[in-house]
Amino acid sequence: MPLDAVRPSPLVEQAAERLRAQITGGHWPVGTKLPGETTLAAELGVGRSTVREALRVLAGAGLVRARQGAGVFVIAAEPVEDWPTRLRRAAVTDVYEVRILVEVQAARLAAERRTEQDVVALEAALAGRRAAAAADDAAFVDADIALHAAVVAAARNPVLTDLFGEFAPALREGLTEMLDLSGVREKDPNTGDGTHAALVRAVAEGDAEAASTVLREELEATLALLRRT
Repeated sequence: MPLDAVRPSPLVEQAAERLRAQITGGHWPVGTKLPGETTLAAELGVGRSTVREALRVLAGAGLVRARQGAGVFVIAAEPVEDWPTRLRRAAVTDVYEVRILVEVQAARLAAERRTEQDVVALEAALAGRRAAAAADDAAFVDADIALHAAVVAAARNPVLTDLFGEFAPALREGLTEMLDLSGVREKDPNTGDGTHAALVRAVAEGDAEAASTVLREELEATLALLRRT
């Protein structure tokens, strides 16, 4: 099967996509040695450096592997999904179960490690959540997530912060849909304000036990609602 030449830009992305199609389409089965860079460059109509970068993209996706002195070989027929992709494909309830594990511990650490600046940020985030009560569901969810992100940030653990950042898009989508379907904000536009205020207060006062307990109860209640909608 001949390879069609690619358009001038963006060359690496297009070249990688053409090569990926050959692999996932079965033209180059697992175990096959790919043609050399010069051959691929001629067929794609690009330079060898572009082919080299495209092969690195495919290696990062888990499709090929270079063997020193032997060449580049196909090692999988389908790309390995990265963490953000897996989260987007996961059920929001599954993401929420992991969120509880992560955030409850983060709240405990936040109460132990928070600084004055963290407390100011938490209070501002709580005020932002309250202000968003007058907005639509999407804006309210964004404000809610911002408050939870402030709690995680106060834990002073960059891994936790990054992990929560990975969860955020899946949480945003799932929570917005849940609010729309459940209609809980029709009766209480600022739903959950009491528990979130208690969470901020517990972190500010350095009460790790109260912070973790309040957050666990709040997240478990939301998880139960997600499972019903």
